[in-house]
Amino acid sequence: SILLETIDALFDAQRLAVLATSLEGHPYTTLVAFVASEDRRRLYFATHRATRKSANIAHDNRVSLLIDNRGNRAEDFRQAVAVTALGNAVEVPEEQRPALLERYLARHPLLHEFVSSPACVLFEVRVHRYCLVRRFQDVFELDLAP
Repeated sequence: SILLETIDALFDAQRLAVLATSLEGHPYTTLVAFVASEDRRRLYFATHRATRKSANIAHDNRVSLLIDNRGNRAEDFRQAVAVTALGNAVEVPEEQRPALLERYLARHPLLHEFVSSPACVLFEVRVHRYCLVRRFQDVFELDLAP
């Protein structure tokens, strides 16, 4: 479908996402380097355990990730595409960490030292819905819930 092709193209082109968590009932956003599973049902990012985003997820694991193609140019008003992934973030279990870190580092080799730190945690976002917006007005949704 055109929706899945657009999501795949965004995921291939973009390395960073805006992660939204909740801080005392208020949205809190930050940039994270991400990688998607092949079936797009999981998104992964790494952070230090002592970060605000990690603490927010421990309190409320509902998150969203925004991935977009904006270039801060006038053309963005005609060509911008953004996808929001809604899901729940959970820490990757230790036994799954090596294989997932291999995938993550294939996409982000410069983060090897960062993810090798004992203070680093790898999160898996279990996506249940994607919302895609093109040209600020065309909205499409893809529900992944079982």
